[in-house]
Amino acid sequence: MKRFLICLALCVASIGAMAQGQENKEIIKEGWNFGPLPVVGWDSDLGFQYGVCLDIFNFGDGTRYPSYDYKMNLEASTFTGGSSLLRFYGDFKTLIPDGKLFVDCTYFTAKKYDFYGYNGYASPFFVDGIGLAEGETSALNMMSRNQFRFVASVQRKIAGNLYWTAGLGFYNIKTGDVKLDEYKDQTTLYDLYRQAGLIRENEARGGNVLHVKAGLVYDTRDHDSDPTRGVNIEATLVGAPDIIDNEGYSNLGFTFVGSHYVPVWKDKLTFAYRLGVQANIAGEVPFYFINNLNTMFFRKVYTEGLGGNASVRGINRNGVVGNGMAWLNTELRWRFVNFRFINQNFYLALNPFFDMGKVIQSYRLDEQKAAYNSATHGNVNPFYSGDKEKLHATLGCGLKVVMNRNFVISVEMAKAMDKRDGEKMWNNIGFNYLF
Repeated sequence: MKRFLICLALCVASIGAMAQGQENKEIIKEGWNFGPLPVVGWDSDLGFQYGVCLDIFNFGDGTRYPSYDYKMNLEASTFTGGSSLLRFYGDFKTLIPDGKLFVDCTYFTAKKYDFYGYNGYASPFFVDGIGLAEGETSALNMMSRNQFRFVASVQRKIAGNLYWTAGLGFYNIKTGDVKLDEYKDQTTLYDLYRQAGLIRENEARGGNVLHVKAGLVYDTRDHDSDPTRGVNIEATLVGAPDIIDNEGYSNLGFTFVGSHYVPVWKDKLTFAYRLGVQANIAGEVPFYFINNLNTMFFRKVYTEGLGGNASVRGINRNGVVGNGMAWLNTELRWRFVNFRFINQNFYLALNPFFDMGKVIQSYRLDEQKAAYNSATHGNVNPFYSGDKEKLHATLGCGLKVVMNRNFVISVEMAKAMDKRDGEKMWNNIGFNYLF
């Protein structure tokens, strides 16, 4: 998600505020606030983005500020890399007594979608594609994917800071060959995996996933959009009964995500870290859903990984997938200036970070090794590298522009510490803190 021109304007305004050497008293927001915005930007994985969005907040009588009663967002945008999205989501904090309701309805299309195989470093790394002509751009790690997603989650208080959660989700996913003319007739890993049986024919074109979720949350954060102190722990059981397609892909999974925010200096400097673990307990997950991160409440549009902007920033999107994954995000958040602009409260913050993650439960690894023993393509084998899985780590830094402590524009850059996770500098301009 990108808001490049808006971010530039706000940065210019903040420089003026810093030059004045003063901070203004915070405005207490009340009632409805509407923010229609153009979508203009750039993404390392997706290309140039353009479109429109609308943010809607209701702060009630202002006594809960900076928390809101309702938040809703509408967006329609497209990327030059061949992706687009239509999205509505709502976060309703006062609709349910002592609880909240979260709803997300999104349609994604991607003519070019990243696929790097299974089990992290167990999959070979290729600088170029297989059988390319000189100067030709590789489509090896590309496929296509369209996805419709509907998720509704409820949270209710048990006692104190402890809550129970429950949710339903439905995903309709269609996968296939990359659909951009410039990559027509190229060999792709998706095709090779199908030929080797690593992607089975009853899952190769996608399918339907029904999610039933239940869990517990312990939350002591001072604010959920940009916390400066407290903890947030989510433990969720996710069942996926295959009652729609009946292809044998019923499964049960468990996800744990814990975040801790440690104040270092007042509310100006915070050390934050997040540990996530996801594992498959029983059954089998289809290949087209193995990269999904089973979170109850979304902070990012894409809830997939590891890689991209929702998990380990700086490694190839979908570069690390398996039956079970673990990840750690650490960052230092320095809120270095507050200012008022267009009658709203703003602040700027820097967040240098260090991320890491790995596969902790393999996915079809024996089949991956068997494919290695049975076939080669040219002078390389695309199925199994022989390398053991280990931590995938990145270093980076971000800039945040935050309005009313709820609308967060995020600019981040990161670099993978191993070239197998990506050789180029990763950058993203989007919404929200990662956690």
